Amino acid sequence: MKKLIIAIAVMILMASCGNSKLYDESIVIPEAKWDNENIPYFNVSVDDTLADYAFYLNIRHLENYRYSNLFVFMHTEFPNGNVTHDTIECVLAMPDGHWMGKGSGTMRSAKVLLNPSLRFPLKGDYHFEIEQAMRDKELKGIADIGICFEKQ
Repeated sequence: MKKLIIAIAVMILMASCGNSKLYDESIVIPEAKWDNENIPYFNVSVDDTLADYAFYLNIRHLENYRYSNLFVFMHTEFPNGNVTHDTIECVLAMPDGHWMGKGSGTMRSAKVLLNPSLRFPLKGDYHFEIEQAMRDKELKGIADIGICFEKQ
């Protein structure tokens, strides 16, 4: 009985840690070949305009990706219809060529911090689009792209 109570207490503690993520989704890029006409999009519903969120771009790439960085165009549509456009450079490798992020086998995962303290100005649905902005029409080696908002 004592072991059962301890097990339940541990599960409650783990559940109470909660998930501080408002949103964490990624889109698989077919065959790890990101065509510049393939523009993944994400819809994020926001209810809390007082909370601060860390805003990340999640990138999974193969180790044979030929560049040390990735440029993307980020299009954001606000609930009121306003739109912003940003060009973002994501550094994926150190100057000596070592990949940043975590890896297993030939796959690397990078979590690129875009804003450490983002506050959404309006309640409602936000629409994010991410377009690869490299010189190649088809960018080989990018397997997944996504966004994450973690409550601070």
